[in-house]
Amino acid sequence: MARFSGLDKDTGHKARGKTGVLLLNLGTPDAPTASAVRTYLAEFLSDPRVVEIPKLLWMIILHGIILRIRPAKSAALYKQVWTDAGSPLLDISERQQAKLAQSLQAQGHDASVHLAMRYGSPSVASTLQTMHKQGVDNLVVLPLYPQYAAPTTGSAFDALAKEMMKWRYLPALHFINTYHDNPDFIDAIAASIQKDFDLNGKPQKLVMSYHGMPERNLHLGDPYYCFCMKTTRLVVEKLGLSEDDYVATFQSRFGKAKWLQPYTDATIGSLPEKGITDIAVICPAFSADCLETLEEIKGENRHVFEDAGGKDFRYIECLNDNDDHINMMANLVKPYL
Repeated sequence: MARFSGLDKDTGHKARGKTGVLLLNLGTPDAPTASAVRTYLAEFLSDPRVVEIPKLLWMIILHGIILRIRPAKSAALYKQVWTDAGSPLLDISERQQAKLAQSLQAQGHDASVHLAMRYGSPSVASTLQTMHKQGVDNLVVLPLYPQYAAPTTGSAFDALAKEMMKWRYLPALHFINTYHDNPDFIDAIAASIQKDFDLNGKPQKLVMSYHGMPERNLHLGDPYYCFCMKTTRLVVEKLGLSEDDYVATFQSRFGKAKWLQPYTDATIGSLPEKGITDIAVICPAFSADCLETLEEIKGENRHVFEDAGGKDFRYIECLNDNDDHINMMANLVKPYL
């Protein structure tokens, strides 16, 4: 009887058996220009997870109005936060990737660490293809959104599935969908806040500003709001804060729909008339500083507060590539390596 021979050599099956970790964040334009922002927004705002409006109507609005007006305005904002290293989000994410790879290697784990952006570059599809060619068949995916939301974490899974639907051989997949109450995450956020308090004194009010979302999403079953509230509760308990010491708010709303409340800008603008002129703001829904934290909070909302009579406004940076943040990531992925 004839026997098959050399199949492993021909097909490359023996090259498989590797473990890969994929860090995944939202994305950024390639440059702070109107054309680059238009390309980015076209991809971002075409995602049905992000904008849940009947597709035909939304495409008319998106391409007929928004992509004609918004790119130039957004590009001007991106220019304010762009650095010599480029996009802050991409720069910080690449540092996170490198540090996580070093951390896992130092702990004896043989795993490659990759980075992808849900929108823009490096894309999810191209990064997965690279990992597939490298023989990764144990894939650990960590979307860097602490609190699960369908428009962020859910959309990240969609991008993974869209690419892997084309594959003949699928890897073992470990998808970490939320870490809003992870002890290492809570400890890292609390330590970041306490460090600021130790350096600058305790403010009259700590504002914990989360990215906004239409309130409709909550009623449809998205747990994001509840996860944000749990993060808040665990952090303030860790710090021993009283109810009067802090407020949780939601930023970055757009459109006419009702979004999760209280709104960050409205809340910050109302504090001085209540005698609160010294605040610190942190954004626990962001794993890396970006346009929404650096321009919207550190810039725009600072002006809102000061114009209303506020005196002392300080922004507490995201965890970025802090060592305790990298340790948290390592501890999240290690059980699946």
